[in-house]
Amino acid sequence: MRRVLVFGLLVVILSGCAQKAETQKLADGTCSIAQSKSVEKHISGQIDALAKKDWEQAFSFASESFQENIGLEQFIRIINGQYTMLIENQGYRFSECEIDVDKVTQKVEVTSNGSVYYLTYRVSINGSKLGIEGAVAGVADTPVTV
Repeated sequence: MRRVLVFGLLVVILSGCAQKAETQKLADGTCSIAQSKSVEKHISGQIDALAKKDWEQAFSFASESFQENIGLEQFIRIINGQYTMLIENQGYRFSECEIDVDKVTQKVEVTSNGSVYYLTYRVSINGSKLGIEGAVAGVADTPVTV
């Protein structure tokens, strides 16, 4: 029984180290599969909270520096003014994930009201904590039929 407890404790300690190591081992270039999944989960959390208009939950996914500089009320105004496609989204998917120094750039395609929007998220990593710094949005070109 004692061996089982020691083994169980060892597994928990090692798995905790492995999770932290994934965000601490940043090398410029393409994100690893584990890093991509972690970033996708974080951004999904914010997008899903925005779709529910759970402003406080959505704001909690922002980086510490963002939260210090932009209050919750201003965050709500920004989202309602510039990012309604996230509130009214009918789905989203992730594409490229790149690391540059201590920031991650994640591309996301969002479908909203019959249009596809391309967002480029900037996510910071502070220790083992992710935080969304911001996103730049653009609309996909609509094919023209002549």
